[in-house]
Amino acid sequence: MTATLAAIRGFVFDLDGCVWNGNALNPGARETLEGLVAAGRRIAFLTNNSRATAAEILERLHALGVTVAEHAFTPLEIIGSVIAQRCGRSRVLVIGAPELVEKVAEAGHEIVPVKDYREAGALALGNDFELSYDRLTAASRVAATRLWFTPNYDPRLPIEGGDFLPGCGSLVAAVHAAAGVAPVIVGKPEPPLFRMALERLGVSAAEAAMVGDSVPADMRGARGVGLRAVLFAPDGGPVPAEADVAVRSFGELARLAGV
Repeated sequence: MTATLAAIRGFVFDLDGCVWNGNALNPGARETLEGLVAAGRRIAFLTNNSRATAAEILERLHALGVTVAEHAFTPLEIIGSVIAQRCGRSRVLVIGAPELVEKVAEAGHEIVPVKDYREAGALALGNDFELSYDRLTAASRVAATRLWFTPNYDPRLPIEGGDFLPGCGSLVAAVHAAAGVAPVIVGKPEPPLFRMALERLGVSAAEAAMVGDSVPADMRGARGVGLRAVLFAPDGGPVPAEADVAVRSFGELARLAGV
């Protein structure tokens, strides 16, 4: 297995629960990332965050001392184009962060106010820190009769101290239950963001690895496009079938990668 990771030219890293928890880097993350770049490896960051743009992710990484970060990808970069591909330019009800609203509008869609939800031709649902019963009702009613889209279905957002916040997937589950219709998933484990990362890094899937803490999003997504699947599992446990290898720390990852 050491030889497998030593031959990897490009590493794609998940962020929440892997590179960082909340506002704190995981131990050894910065040193390992710097070591990979110094050894000539390419790195990118791939997150399912439904509230942050790629530019904001890079800014946050730089502020935490990860100055080698150059490439980041989030579902917000492509959700507007995915809606356009499936629905054409549409009137869209957006339940989520202002960043999600902005990216949907940038793609040429008209944003529908919550009070006018019956006029929406599609729904975009992200994690919503201002969620109310009225907003949940509007989202569920649109989702029952129209295509709806979400960056991810991750149930939890890990933060410092081993704690968590409800993730986008918690809201997705509620709307799915009420509407009886499943969404179109834009982020991991679907292929588009993985393929964007490979193209930007200039490596093939066979030359790359995905490092992340989520089996459903990271490991299955990586396997789906042919990347090596490296599970970041600081608490240990058996290696799931979806992962090629599990590491308990960034130090272990660095050793397996030969840096």
